[in-house]
Amino acid sequence: MLIEMNNVFKTYLLGEVKVPALHAISLNIEDNEYVAIMGPSGSGKSTLMNILGCLDTPTTGTYYLARKDVGSLNDNQLSDIRNTRIGFVFQTFNLLPRSSALHNVELPLIYSGMPSFKRKQLAMDVLERVGLNDRMMHKSNELSGGERQRVAIARALINKPSLILADEPTGNLDSKTGEEIIEIMQRLYEQGNTIILVTHEEYIAKQTNRIIRLRDGIIESDEKV
Repeated sequence: MLIEMNNVFKTYLLGEVKVPALHAISLNIEDNEYVAIMGPSGSGKSTLMNILGCLDTPTTGTYYLARKDVGSLNDNQLSDIRNTRIGFVFQTFNLLPRSSALHNVELPLIYSGMPSFKRKQLAMDVLERVGLNDRMMHKSNELSGGERQRVAIARALINKPSLILADEPTGNLDSKTGEEIIEIMQRLYEQGNTIILVTHEEYIAKQTNRIIRLRDGIIESDEKV
């Protein structure tokens, strides 16, 4: 089991006011599942993704990632898990605009102490996997939106993570480019990756294998596609 979440609550404090975000969330996700998370604004999607990505921790309840109790880990251990086990793909790409696609992709490896030549070779390999072998020396601000998202996906893959989290990966793209990105996600799933994506688009969700719908911080439904 890759993910085990048991009776997770998340409450934020705004001043002295407690704002509940998640209520009694329990779910299991196996290795090599392709899952969509859907729900209206304010339903708890972002909070759930932040906890799944070890960017936040539950107020109460437990979250095990690859059998590790995330709530028991310190900041350095959480950072290590984010760097080695999880690949993030954001709606806004989060790339360095004046750096090449190659440099953006190899960035996560710089802190690992890996030799430069090996970093570059791995970055070239994953850029080729997402169809950017002829654009890898272009700066990210010279690339189209779809190409930048491909760079972001390549960066998410560089550490060979066990889990890829994609937050509205097609949100800033036109429909044709968005479909190309979803095709890449499908290929990654077929190659053995576990993918969890947040989307507002029903047609995208229906290309996954499982749809979890949130409303008001609870799981409204959890269905195989």
